Amino acid sequence: GPPVYVDLAYLPGSWSARTVDEEFFRRVRSLCYVVSGDDHLKEGVLRPILDALLAGKRHWGTDTQVTLIPTFDSLVMHEWYQETHDRQQELGITVLGSNSTVAMQDETFPACKVEF
Repeated sequence: GPPVYVDLAYLPGSWSARTVDEEFFRRVRSLCYVVSGDDHLKEGVLRPILDALLAGKRHWGTDTQVTLIPTFDSLVMHEWYQETHDRQQELGITVLGSNSTVAMQDETFPACKVEF
């Protein structure tokens, strides 16, 4: 069927992360993709997911900007970012990094703001 267009999509975590491939990104076209799941399973499949985003996005045929929002720090993400930065720019993909911290009650945590 035709692609589905959304503003925000969370990429599956745990074992379901293995289902995210180039075809997923051809069919689920989002302005923002959230990569969550700071666990050993996600780390093992993170690079293929990120490469699939690049491969799938090139089939969109539009100049739609995409923001990738990782919710955890990862060596794999850093390496991918450095190695594919030129392709990311060509395809209109921005990786959001955040050094912002939100303090609520007795807790602080990293955060970023996404506006539509």
